[in-house]
Amino acid sequence: MDVIQGAKERVRAEVAAAIKGEARRQLAAEGAARLSLRAVARELGMVSSALYRYFPSRDDLLTALIVDAYDAIGQAAESARAAAGATDPLRAWVDVCRAVRGWALEHPHEYALIYGSPVPGYAAPQDTVAPASRVALVLLGVAEAAHDAGVLVEPDLPAADCDSVLADEIRELLDQPDRTLPGPVAPRLAAAWAQLFGLISFEVFGQFNRVIDDRDALFGKAVVALAQQVGLRPVGSGAQA
Repeated sequence: MDVIQGAKERVRAEVAAAIKGEARRQLAAEGAARLSLRAVARELGMVSSALYRYFPSRDDLLTALIVDAYDAIGQAAESARAAAGATDPLRAWVDVCRAVRGWALEHPHEYALIYGSPVPGYAAPQDTVAPASRVALVLLGVAEAAHDAGVLVEPDLPAADCDSVLADEIRELLDQPDRTLPGPVAPRLAAAWAQLFGLISFEVFGQFNRVIDDRDALFGKAVVALAQQVGLRPVGSGAQA
């Protein structure tokens, strides 16, 4: 029975992967708003009723694609941080940002699904929240590692009254209430997170076309500036972007 059950689960996983693969092809060709379960089933040679056993609605299929995309970009960030090591937080920050940008440029349609215009009529369920936080948690981890090592430069200006409130809100948003990043740094980290994806979105969606040609250089300098905004500074000569 275990062998039979295992075979059934493998077949189900393979069919689900094929459905999502065809859906991604349709995303690239038609956009998320025009994604159709019937069209996916037709292209795969399935009857619609069979596909509904895997994804009962278009929204269920969209959610699966969104979670996969968030997990993929999150994995890229996590792998980059692991490869960078813990000795140079600024280098880790730059490598993570480059990995996120690299994934976005290689998967523009999936990036658009999670960071582009909302899909009409679709409301993301709670299932997407944790995957969506993965990149932010990596950046938070880099900043916290720098703080724990005593190499995070906290803002010289007195903390605003709202800094501790913002820090609590950010930790709650990321479902990480016990994180130790200082209150004055947390809002700056949240702003850097948003600015990072603003830079990437400008590039993915063509806003830099006929304006900036050397986007690698721009991105490298910009993410170092974002790191400095958070309080990260070079450690030795290997920290240049």
